[in-house]
Amino acid sequence: MNRIFRKYHRQIAIATSLPLILTVITGVVYTILFEWFQEEEISRFLMGIHTMKIIHLDKIYPVLNGLGLIGLLVTGLSMTGLFNKRRSSDNPNN
Repeated sequence: MNRIFRKYHRQIAIATSLPLILTVITGVVYTILFEWFQEEEISRFLMGIHTMKIIHLDKIYPVLNGLGLIGLLVTGLSMTGLFNKRRSSDNPNN
């Protein structure tokens, strides 16, 4: 079972890495430029990239990012073994 989750985790990570990196970088640079340097024009352009409004994906892009992160969390947490049933030490068959 761990092997299956590892396979899916790797596939999801590959598919979501570029959009998530783009979201993080544009979010940080937007904050720095808008809040610290009051660069409104460049900030507006960065927000368009951040939300993918420039290519008209602003309605679906956050949902895809969120679903990708949920998939990474579920597969990652399942691989840790935190949710496996623990065998009792009273049973001699273990």
